[in-house]
Amino acid sequence: MPFSRMGIWKIIDAAVRDAGIQKKVSPHTFRHSFATHLLEGWADLRVVQEMLGHADIVTTEIYTHIDWEYLREVHRSFHPRYKKDRH
Repeated sequence: MPFSRMGIWKIIDAAVRDAGIQKKVSPHTFRHSFATHLLEGWADLRVVQEMLGHADIVTTEIYTHIDWEYLREVHRSFHPRYKKDRH
Protein backbone atom coordinates (compact mmCIF):
# COMPACT_ATOMS: atom_id res chain seq x y z
CA MET A 1 0.00 0.00 0.00
CA PRO A 2 1.46 3.43 -0.93
CA PHE A 3 2.20 6.04 1.71
CA SER A 4 -0.04 9.08 1.92
CA ARG A 5 1.37 12.59 1.95
CA MET A 6 0.49 12.97 5.63
CA GLY A 7 1.83 9.49 6.41
CA ILE A 8 5.28 10.55 5.18
CA TRP A 9 5.09 13.76 7.24
CA LYS A 10 4.22 11.75 10.37
CA ILE A 11 7.11 9.31 9.85
CA ILE A 12 9.59 12.16 9.35
CA ASP A 13 8.20 14.13 12.28
CA ALA A 14 8.52 11.14 14.61
CA ALA A 15 12.07 10.35 13.43
CA VAL A 16 13.16 13.98 13.85
CA ARG A 17 11.62 14.15 17.31
CA ASP A 18 13.18 10.81 18.36
CA ALA A 19 16.59 11.97 17.14
CA GLY A 20 16.31 15.20 19.11
CA ILE A 21 16.78 17.35 16.00
CA GLN A 22 15.75 20.95 16.61
CA LYS A 23 15.78 22.14 12.98
CA LYS A 24 12.68 22.08 10.80
CA VAL A 25 12.75 18.94 8.64
CA SER A 26 10.27 18.14 5.89
CA PRO A 27 10.05 15.74 2.95
CA HIS A 28 11.44 18.60 0.86
CA THR A 29 14.55 18.61 3.09
CA PHE A 30 15.28 15.04 2.01
CA ARG A 31 14.59 15.84 -1.64
CA HIS A 32 16.91 18.85 -1.54
CA SER A 33 19.65 16.93 0.29
CA PHE A 34 19.39 14.06 -2.17
CA ALA A 35 19.83 16.36 -5.17
CA THR A 36 22.64 18.34 -3.55
CA HIS A 37 24.60 15.20 -2.62
CA LEU A 38 24.24 13.87 -6.15
CA LEU A 39 25.63 17.09 -7.61
CA GLU A 40 28.44 17.26 -5.05
CA GLY A 41 29.32 13.75 -6.20
CA TRP A 42 29.51 15.05 -9.78
CA ALA A 43 26.25 13.54 -11.01
CA ASP A 44 25.09 14.87 -14.35
CA LEU A 45 22.67 17.78 -13.93
CA ARG A 46 20.33 16.34 -16.58
CA VAL A 47 20.15 13.04 -14.70
CA VAL A 48 19.28 14.86 -11.47
CA GLN A 49 16.67 16.88 -13.40
CA GLU A 50 15.09 13.66 -14.62
CA MET A 51 15.13 12.07 -11.16
CA LEU A 52 13.43 15.11 -9.64
CA GLY A 53 10.89 15.34 -12.45
CA HIS A 54 11.69 18.93 -13.38
CA ALA A 55 10.55 20.05 -16.83
CA ASP A 56 13.13 22.86 -16.97
CA ILE A 57 16.84 22.48 -16.16
CA VAL A 58 16.81 26.00 -14.64
CA THR A 59 14.51 24.70 -11.91
CA THR A 60 17.05 22.00 -11.07
CA GLU A 61 19.93 24.50 -10.99
CA ILE A 62 18.06 26.84 -8.65
CA TYR A 63 16.67 24.03 -6.55
CA THR A 64 20.00 22.44 -5.75
CA HIS A 65 22.26 25.54 -5.35
CA ILE A 66 25.33 23.54 -4.35
CA ASP A 67 28.16 25.03 -2.32
CA TRP A 68 30.47 26.46 -4.99
CA GLU A 69 33.28 27.11 -2.50
CA TYR A 70 33.23 23.41 -1.63
CA LEU A 71 33.56 22.56 -5.32
CA ARG A 72 36.45 25.02 -5.71
CA GLU A 73 38.28 23.36 -2.83
CA VAL A 74 37.77 19.90 -4.34
CA HIS A 75 39.05 21.19 -7.67
CA ARG A 76 42.11 22.77 -6.04
CA SER A 77 42.83 19.59 -4.12
CA PHE A 78 42.98 17.39 -7.19
CA HIS A 79 43.84 19.54 -10.20
CA PRO A 80 47.45 18.80 -11.21
CA ARG A 81 48.18 22.37 -12.34
CA TYR A 82 47.01 24.04 -9.14
CA LYS A 83 50.03 25.09 -7.09
CA LYS A 84 49.21 25.26 -3.40
CA ASP A 85 52.30 27.34 -2.65
CA ARG A 86 51.05 30.13 -4.99
CA HIS A 87 47.91 30.74 -2.94
